[in-house]
Amino acid sequence: MQSAANMISQPDLSFEQQLWLNFQYIAGMDEAGRGALAGPVCVGAVILPQDDPLLFQTLSGARDSKQLTPRKRSQLVPHIKEAALTWGIGFASADEIDELGIVPATRLAASRALEMLLIFPNYLLTDFRLELPELDVSQTALVKGDQRSLSIASASILAKTARDEKMMEMDKTYPGYGFSRHKGYGTSLHCQRIFQIGHSPLHRKTFKLKKAA
Repeated sequence: MQSAANMISQPDLSFEQQLWLNFQYIAGMDEAGRGALAGPVCVGAVILPQDDPLLFQTLSGARDSKQLTPRKRSQLVPHIKEAALTWGIGFASADEIDELGIVPATRLAASRALEMLLIFPNYLLTDFRLELPELDVSQTALVKGDQRSLSIASASILAKTARDEKMMEMDKTYPGYGFSRHKGYGTSLHCQRIFQIGHSPLHRKTFKLKKAA
């Protein structure tokens, strides 16, 4: 297990350092929940400081949220919020996803995350497929950005943790689906429960459901 962990790429500030030559505030952005069958899509935005010599120490272990345990993500969240110049989290609901489509709804969540920032960025570093063409801000979408950019990885952790917390809360409102276990993704258990008891208001009606095994 240790050797496998060592093979996991550690994001750094290579992209940010190049951009800081011309742009002061660079926001890393990433989403969570894009492919789920239920619940909102969530986008995190983080602006990290240029001149913090302890930044890597403070954010030690931060990487693509999918490569971290829930406990590790939760431990990193306060460190990210403390180290960042500013951060934001935005949601788009299942109803908005059904009405707009997943891509526009994800961009809506991204715009809401940006609105939460105390400082508006003059450059965006986003994970792949999170481009915001309607926004008049310079930006770059990186393939596997959450594995390459510390700003994007930090945003990924905030988005994933915030969305997981919301799905665990919704498990109390809509019991029977197991939201606290699968967070709305299309697991065999989740699909079986949908076939058995139908959709809840939290489900995305426009997403196709595969028959459970």
